[in-house]
Amino acid sequence: MLSAADNDCLTQTGRDTAMGALFRRFWMPVALSAELPEADGPPLRVRVLSEDLIAFRASDGRVGLVEPHCAHRGANLFFGRNEADGIRCIYHGWKFDLEGRAVEMPNVPQGAAYHGRTAITAYPTREFAGMVWAYLGPRESLPAMPELEAGLVPPAHRFVSKKLQQCNWAQSIEGALDTAHFSFLHMPAPRVAQAVHPDANADARRLTWMRDDPMPQFSFVEHAAGFVAGAARRADGEELYWRISQYLLPNHSLAPNALPGENHQGQTWVPISDTECWIYTYVWNPARALTEAEREKLARGHGVIAETDAAYVPLRRRENDYLIDRVAQRNESYTGVRGVSEQDAMVQDSQGLIADRTREHLTATDAAVVRFRRVVLEAAKALASGTPPAVARDGAAYRLRSGSWIAHRDRALPAVMHERFGDLIGRAPRDEGKEEKR
Repeated sequence: MLSAADNDCLTQTGRDTAMGALFRRFWMPVALSAELPEADGPPLRVRVLSEDLIAFRASDGRVGLVEPHCAHRGANLFFGRNEADGIRCIYHGWKFDLEGRAVEMPNVPQGAAYHGRTAITAYPTREFAGMVWAYLGPRESLPAMPELEAGLVPPAHRFVSKKLQQCNWAQSIEGALDTAHFSFLHMPAPRVAQAVHPDANADARRLTWMRDDPMPQFSFVEHAAGFVAGAARRADGEELYWRISQYLLPNHSLAPNALPGENHQGQTWVPISDTECWIYTYVWNPARALTEAEREKLARGHGVIAETDAAYVPLRRRENDYLIDRVAQRNESYTGVRGVSEQDAMVQDSQGLIADRTREHLTATDAAVVRFRRVVLEAAKALASGTPPAVARDGAAYRLRSGSWIAHRDRALPAVMHERFGDLIGRAPRDEGKEEKR
């Protein structure tokens, strides 16, 4: 369990909080590139870390991210005109460029002191991996872009989306790092479970191993960006089935499901407020383009990708009890809720808008959750004491992979990592795929 003070530190991300300060030392996604599809198109409301902002794609294709209120009399720039590389207030025509500078003030006399001195808050942005990223921290500490592999492959090799999560960011990422829950939450109903057949396909065999061993043994390898978490379950004979996750500071996780050749999956959690977050979700294949069939399946919701409406709000969510089907729960699936992502959201949301970790009773299978809390809390407290996160300057530290593997039971995690990835911490090969140019 955590103390009440540590629980507050972990979950509060406003401007004057330790965790909020840590988030602001890293680039974070604030929108999908697809949400700003055209130059001089409609502005987009953005709320991140409890701060309201406006995003717009300027005439030259760059994205601006500014506070929503005009410096003149506070009219909301969401209703403004996006034109000629700036956003213009419709009240009195003041126009602001991508740096937030007031470049036109039609009702201010030439030579007045306002000219050249008036500005609104604006934040740097970049586009990477099909997402618009922003940096909300001190300009003198501009970090490197985290080189997640999903952004280093050609666009045809990836699928990117997002979903609204109706709880605090930390309990949601904890759910992603908690691979032990797969033995229950994502299983068929017990009455339809069957023993694995030697000739069963890979998915059926993995599902059976996870069902039959609800107490995976955890091992860890730490690295500059966070840690590798390996969870080993009994497989066939003398073998173990390993599910290997990555946690990357402060808010990324790479899923543990992929065998060699299969698609990789990752997620990035961005707090909207302390009680909601966006989860940016991405699927990629380093070696080949995703097929149309794969894209259609992902667009309907699959794996980390939820089925959402046009505003990226899940169709199965808190307000409608995730459309739980009690008949299906009895006869088909363990939960009666359709979709792995939706099943995750249901249990994470059910812990409360902000989970009370002072009431927990943790077990050995919560080892990755405990380690996540330690790593991110140490980073937040170190920054509060004057030591900024060194990894924020090292984008290459995020060029990592996760996945699954089957190995003899005498292999420890370091040996498994070398067998699966050819590298102790799962570094992605630099010669596979083609880096995106931005």
